[in-house]
Amino acid sequence: MDCKTASELLPLYFDGELDRVSSRELEAHLDGCADCRDVLVGLDTLRTRLRDEASRHAAPELLRARIRKDLAARAATAATPTATFRMPRARWLALAASWVIMFAAGSVFVPAWNQAGAAGDARDQVARDVFAGHWRALAANSPYDVVSTDQHTVKPWFEGKIAVAPAVQDFAAQGFALAGGRIDYVGSARVPVLVYRHGHHVIDVFVLSQNDAPPQGKRIESQGYVMETVMLGSQPAAIVSDMGDVELARFVQLLGSAR
Repeated sequence: MDCKTASELLPLYFDGELDRVSSRELEAHLDGCADCRDVLVGLDTLRTRLRDEASRHAAPELLRARIRKDLAARAATAATPTATFRMPRARWLALAASWVIMFAAGSVFVPAWNQAGAAGDARDQVARDVFAGHWRALAANSPYDVVSTDQHTVKPWFEGKIAVAPAVQDFAAQGFALAGGRIDYVGSARVPVLVYRHGHHVIDVFVLSQNDAPPQGKRIESQGYVMETVMLGSQPAAIVSDMGDVELARFVQLLGSAR
């Protein structure tokens, strides 16, 4: 694959819309092309800036005045009595009561719906960030910042770089060797990532905050990769890999036993 083809596929790859075969071909190109890797990192930087730093503009005073004038005219029209329409007192009372009930119900449920929707959107964004971080790491020269199979080396490396260092354990005897760790981003938060290897598979374990983590046991698939949430000691975590279901289940069980 050449850079021209890669540049056309990078936006699709970044948005998770590229098929698995094309993704593998693009990743092979990214392994040897620093320019295209820089473009991929730039896409992520642009998305973060648009999300976090986008300008917000207040409505101009002229528009505000027109809206106030229109509302005042509507209120005046509504207050004008008409001879052609008279509603019986009992119906007015019943209608007013129904409005009160609807308003009360809305004041309770609408904020709850909005809050639930916002939480769902935030967790979906966490999943997108986790997948993007895994794919960026696969495209980089190395998927980790600290290279070590010694858990006593990896855990201290995180200390001072993040608020709480994660629990680190090697499962080489079970076929899942600790390869190292790195710092990545989920939204604007710095998070630790533990990197394991199983055969030719790279496994990323993103250690998340309690507020950002999707529900435990949540599974999302994208482009042949799977994200599954677990508890790593007392911290929520998201596993990302392209392993099969049987291998992933074994690793989930091992990770759940880590202390």
